Amino acid sequence: MPPTVILVRHAQARHNAEKNFTIPDPDLTEEGHEQCAELRKSLMENPLAQKAEATIVSPLRRTIQTALRSVDWLIEKGVKIEADADWQENSAQPCDTGSAIDELTKEFPMVDFSKVDPVFPDKTSPAASKYHFTKAAILNRAQSALKRLYARPEKIIIVVSHSAFLRLAVSGYWYFNADYRVFDFAPMNSIEDGFRLEQHQSTREKGGGLGRSWIDPIVLGSELPEEDPDKEPGAESNGIGRGY
Repeated sequence: MPPTVILVRHAQARHNAEKNFTIPDPDLTEEGHEQCAELRKSLMENPLAQKAEATIVSPLRRTIQTALRSVDWLIEKGVKIEADADWQENSAQPCDTGSAIDELTKEFPMVDFSKVDPVFPDKTSPAASKYHFTKAAILNRAQSALKRLYARPEKIIIVVSHSAFLRLAVSGYWYFNADYRVFDFAPMNSIEDGFRLEQHQSTREKGGGLGRSWIDPIVLGSELPEEDPDKEPGAESNGIGRGY
């Protein structure tokens, strides 16, 4: 039986606060740290989160920092944190491009980076086509991420990822900073149907576990570019297509 999945958006990072998408792999802000404390409290009180058997993070600083500050109590119980490049944000702008794995391993020894795609943090070369900022690549990456979750043995898994990827490619719902939603996998008649998630009523009706997020759903892929808009003039400065 596939797992129940708790999808979490990272807390506020510098690029969120400053609207500056040129900051490389930004850290959380002071407000982001405060949001993590609220997220931690909510997860600790959530009966499903209490039973989580694995935590998966996008290998960017803000998602790792959010996980370490909100599920530390699970780490103390022996629950591992694993990094997975499939869960990184959509664009290839500096704020959405990770740091070298050697650097991250030294900075975050509590996280298992052993299974991260060797091409990471590259998102633009032909070898990194899986991570290109196009609709087809992003939707395919989401299916890859969901496929691996579906096959895992754990019954409940927490994933810490990013707003636009979760909203536009994975679940079709909004996530404000440090909010989360709970899902089960939808039944499938065949593997060709694709992997879909069905949200629990508890987080759907109030706009996330903390009630911070908009309730209305959005069509998967609806705001994703057919071609990479970061290559257009002015895109780097205005954040075209980042999904904020």
